[in-house]
Amino acid sequence: MHHFANTILWVYIVLLVVGGLIGFLKAGSKVSLITSVVFAAVLSLCATGIIQHPVTDIILAVLLVVFGMRLAKTRKFMPSGLMLVLTIAALALRHL
Repeated sequence: MHHFANTILWVYIVLLVVGGLIGFLKAGSKVSLITSVVFAAVLSLCATGIIQHPVTDIILAVLLVVFGMRLAKTRKFMPSGLMLVLTIAALALRHL
């Protein structure tokens, strides 16, 4: 994996876990915490090369759908809208 793409992925992984942790601490959402940690763990395996491309893009695409559905449901930018934008950015920047 290209070094820049790998760096982008690690930044996204950290933001994903931080978002899940904030969701848990602010709203008591265990689902947010568990989901973010599970996706972050799988993406970490992608970033380390244990899981090969195109799985990374598939996982990011799934997260794109998840955050898009949450945004449509809540109509609140925070946190799902922000994570939607970050996911789009991660997907785009990985392919520069």
